[in-house]
Amino acid sequence: MQCRLTDLHSKEVINIRDGCRLGYVGDIELRLPEGEVSAVIVPGPLRFFGLFGRGEEYYIPWECLKQVGDDVILVDREFPHRETATVRRRRR
Repeated sequence: MQCRLTDLHSKEVINIRDGCRLGYVGDIELRLPEGEVSAVIVPGPLRFFGLFGRGEEYYIPWECLKQVGDDVILVDREFPHRETATVRRRRR
């Protein structure tokens, strides 16, 4: 299978462990002497409507990619879960 970098940018990355959508491929990491792809990098989610930038990016080694389809890339990797803020209510 042949694939160009522009083809990878249009593919969504999904983690098969929990079904979480990680985003779209933003960049790839190459080993230049060998000409091999070593990792796929997915930009992190936007923080507060994009005003405060993005969260940490996902660095996914090539070995963690399980399936590259026409429009989706399936990965199998454990990512740290974000802690959800608990809402405290005032007692009246």
